Amino acid sequence: MTRRVLIVTHGGRPEAVVALHEAVTELERAGFTVTLHDDDLAERFGDHMARTRAREGVAESEVVMVLGGDGTILRAAELTHGTGVPLLGVNLGHVGFLAESEREDLRAAVGRLAAYDYTVEERTIVEVRAYLPGEPEPLVGWALNEATVEKAQRERMIEVVLGVDGRPLSSFGCDGVVTATATGSTAHAFSAGGPVMWPDVDAVLVVPLAAHALFARPLVVGPRSTITVDVLADSASSGVLTCDGRRRIDLPNGSRVEVRRSDTPLRLARLSTAPFTDRLVSKFSLPVVGWRERAASVAATAGTTAERAAAAGASRAPEDQDVTDEEE
Repeated sequence: MTRRVLIVTHGGRPEAVVALHEAVTELERAGFTVTLHDDDLAERFGDHMARTRAREGVAESEVVMVLGGDGTILRAAELTHGTGVPLLGVNLGHVGFLAESEREDLRAAVGRLAAYDYTVEERTIVEVRAYLPGEPEPLVGWALNEATVEKAQRERMIEVVLGVDGRPLSSFGCDGVVTATATGSTAHAFSAGGPVMWPDVDAVLVVPLAAHALFARPLVVGPRSTITVDVLADSASSGVLTCDGRRRIDLPNGSRVEVRRSDTPLRLARLSTAPFTDRLVSKFSLPVVGWRERAASVAATAGTTAERAAAAGASRAPEDQDVTDEEE
């Protein structure tokens, strides 16, 4: 049986081109048939790229290998969404929270793939519906990381009503509202002051952006709840809905956005069995010892360095003395 791998990469980066050549060589040597995807166009909101998937044989691929950072992985997710084909990310970016392997481990990753030595993890995504004034049917989209309603005019606030399960919760002026998955809790929502959620937490995170309100705290909402964000008819600014920083539509005043957990998860190929805690520490370079331990370590290192210097000086002293005596 032919084993196929579709590769998605960031073709504009020299290091990605080099990694691509290496990946193709290693995959073909391991017996895989390799297909390349080089279309950098994002799908439109509500367009699920059926033709592109069919043309490139996504459903027939064992995995989609992504060479790049989280942005490239989010682009590749548009191809695999709804197909059940897992993504395997090789990080060429900065943080790379979604990536499973680093650039220097590319050859080992191919070897693990060839040996079926990997697992598949399901990540929650959200279904997003946008109801626009005068439109009989909503536009339907999705997001792996987050769906964000933001103001369209940077100099003004957008006035919104935030609701949960058909009931209004709070109304305020703000820069926007982020609704994120557990996967997306380390992305835009994290930058806005939201909590980090472990990937297996089945919930949706709501984080207001610079809200002018006494109650505008991040919320963790249950998996069966529906979150609504209404752009008020008299809002000083209209809105923009963006999913994963890629798919966007304009939201005129009077629009409503509904976000709920999708029944269809997105799948990621995993090579590591390390817990998420280790990934968090590694990606954010978090200190895992207290200041006392660090101070003791620095002092010990300084003491050792001083002792070595003193020993080196003592060992050179007789030679210096001999030279002096000979000169005399």
